[in-house]
Amino acid sequence: MTGALDQVAQWPVSNAAAAVVAADGRVLGAVGDDKREYYLASVTKLLTAYTVLIAVEEGVFELDTPAGPEGATVRDLLAHTAGVAFSQRKVVAAPRTRRLYSSAGFDMLAEALTEHADIAFDTYQQEALLTPLGMTSTRLAGSPGADGYSTVADLVRFAHELQRPTLISPQTLTEATTVQFPGLNGVLPGFGHQRPNDWGLGFELRDHKDPHWTGSTSSPRTFGHFGQSGTFLWIDPEAGLGCVTLTDRDFGDWAKEAWPRFTDAVLAEYARR
Repeated sequence: MTGALDQVAQWPVSNAAAAVVAADGRVLGAVGDDKREYYLASVTKLLTAYTVLIAVEEGVFELDTPAGPEGATVRDLLAHTAGVAFSQRKVVAAPRTRRLYSSAGFDMLAEALTEHADIAFDTYQQEALLTPLGMTSTRLAGSPGADGYSTVADLVRFAHELQRPTLISPQTLTEATTVQFPGLNGVLPGFGHQRPNDWGLGFELRDHKDPHWTGSTSSPRTFGHFGQSGTFLWIDPEAGLGCVTLTDRDFGDWAKEAWPRFTDAVLAEYARR
């Protein structure tokens, strides 16, 4: 009988690493080189969002502080409701009328933090998030929305933090993983229009989306993000599990088929262990 992690060896990728993390931080299973650095693509947004949440708790600004386009706020930029285009600083909708997934919006977030804290975003992130969690192999090399690099070993530490927060309050994490501006439709990249396209504060929410990159047995409370570089991180609070998976092949049809199957196998094997 093979385990869930054995599936990773069958994926059409040159390199991959994955780990399953219990809520208490134990690594229940792992495969691949957990020290190998991978390009995160949009999984970077999770690190940026968490840095912003730390800044909110530290009083740098508030979630409803104006930021980005006129009428938008920090909350809007986190929740992709600021009306900003995907990769351009172009306003294409009024705030809070549509869920427009935007990497450019996360660049604006980082700039807002820099302005209010009077500290460069990457320096603030290093001091507030990466160093406290011991994420020594994680770095930002460009856009705060897409250009992070990390390892499975580092992201295991982050996955533990997302289950038992120490840098923000549990109440803030609960708000961040609760749908913001319910009922807004939008496109989930790679999976088309979702009605509604629920999102938290930087965290994509599983809810009842179909199709989706997590599993058919993932609970509606599952949250996380995937990246176009073939990476993902999800937390399923109902199962008491997190999963980090990094590859060096861009997201595509192979991932749409492999990732949900893998997630269902992980949940069946490790949930509440």
